[in-house]
Amino acid sequence: MAKPNYSFEKRQRELAKKKKKEEKLKEKELRKTSPGSGDGQGDEPADGEPQEAGAGDQPAP
Repeated sequence: MAKPNYSFEKRQRELAKKKKKEEKLKEKELRKTSPGSGDGQGDEPADGEPQEAGAGDQPAP
């Protein structure tokens, strides 16, 4: 049986972390530069369909 190459595995984990960090930074910069466009959080549900008004969504009289 071959012995595991821990150095390779560690390097792959480091590269994955670096890639994820860069993507997060890019997303953050994108949100920072265009606050009007936003990412859709809070406006509509994740599936893109508008929410139906429920009992808790009615405005107070």
